[in-house]
Amino acid sequence: MPAMNAFQIYKLLPQTNCGKCGEANCMAYAVQLLSGKKKLEDCTPLFQEPKYADKLKQLQEIFTVTDEVKETGLVFHEDKCTGCGNCVMVCPEDVAASHLIAGGKGSRVEGVVFRVENGKAKIIDLTKCRRMGTQKTCRVCEMYCGTGAIEIRSVGG
Repeated sequence: MPAMNAFQIYKLLPQTNCGKCGEANCMAYAVQLLSGKKKLEDCTPLFQEPKYADKLKQLQEIFTVTDEVKETGLVFHEDKCTGCGNCVMVCPEDVAASHLIAGGKGSRVEGVVFRVENGKAKIIDLTKCRRMGTQKTCRVCEMYCGTGAIEIRSVGG
């Protein structure tokens, strides 16, 4: 997903300038939302009025991805995943968690970053990712993902 700007976020807001979020208008709220100083939940009309359900869903998808990126830079595009399992087999943390992964059989243990379920890779525990700590240079999963389902974005640190 491309980087969003405040105007793109604004277009997904109710645009009523009601002030319920604590900001003077929806554009100011969009800026604060994008900077992380406000949360989606601060805009009560988004959650209370059914006519905004589609916009709320889009905003939730955008900010879920953004939250994951902040810490690790890893973004997973499930729609591009073919379930090949390369990410599972090459992730240094997954291999360390189970010898079965190295053999290509996957893992049923908890504490892994990736696992293939129902024909798609899933992020099981992003806190296990080496990028969460000091090894921000690890890009093995991205390098071996042949479909572009795994993307590593720049993060601070």
